[in-house]
Amino acid sequence: MAPPVSGLSAKVLVLNKHYLAVRVTSARRAFILLSRGMAEVIHVDEGRYNNFDFESWTEISELQQEYERDAHDWVKTVRFDIAVPKIIRLVGYDKLPQQSVKLNRRNLFARDANKCQYCGDAFPTSELTIDHVKPRAQGGGESWTNLVCACVPCNARKGGRTPEQASMRLKKKPVRPKRNPLIALRLGQDKYASWKAFLTDAYWSVELR
Repeated sequence: MAPPVSGLSAKVLVLNKHYLAVRVTSARRAFILLSRGMAEVIHVDEGRYNNFDFESWTEISELQQEYERDAHDWVKTVRFDIAVPKIIRLVGYDKLPQQSVKLNRRNLFARDANKCQYCGDAFPTSELTIDHVKPRAQGGGESWTNLVCACVPCNARKGGRTPEQASMRLKKKPVRPKRNPLIALRLGQDKYASWKAFLTDAYWSVELR
C-alpha cells in the first residue's frame, strides 16, 4: 500500500469481541489486523451497527467513494481506494482495558488544553513546560494533582516556590482525569462521533498507541 498522509494519520477505535473499547490505534495497524482476519469493521450508520470483513469493506468503499467521499479518510492502493474505518472489532480478543489514565506529557497537555495554568493563555506544545505546583525541593512529587502546564515566563517567575509563595494563582485545581483527555479531544470532532456509542464512563481510559 502507498496510503496518503491523511489516511495514515487517522485514528481507529479498537473494540474487543464483546464490543468494549480497549485502545485507539493507527489506520496502518487497523488494516494489518483486518487483512489478517483478526478484526472486522464496525460501521455505524444512522444508529445501526454493521459488521464487515476486509473483503466486504473494500467493496463497500466503492460506494462510499461515490456517495460519502468527504465523510472518510482514504488509503490509496494500486487497484483501488479504501475508506479508513472509524471502528474495528478484534474477533478473538476479550480482555478489558486498564482502568487508569497514563501520566505523561502528552496527556497533561491535553488535560490542560495547552493552556498555561497561571496566565491562562494557550501556547504551542513547544512553548509549554510542566510545572510542579509544590516544588520537588519542598517535597512535591510527580502526580496528576501536582503537575500543570506553564508557559516559560510564568514558570520562570514562579521558580522554586509554591503559587502562594510566588503570589500566583492557578486557573483551576489540577485533578486526575477520569477519562483519557486525548480521547475526549477527538470526540469533539465530527469524524469520530461514532466512537461515542462505545465509550461509556467505565471505558474512557483507553490508551493511544
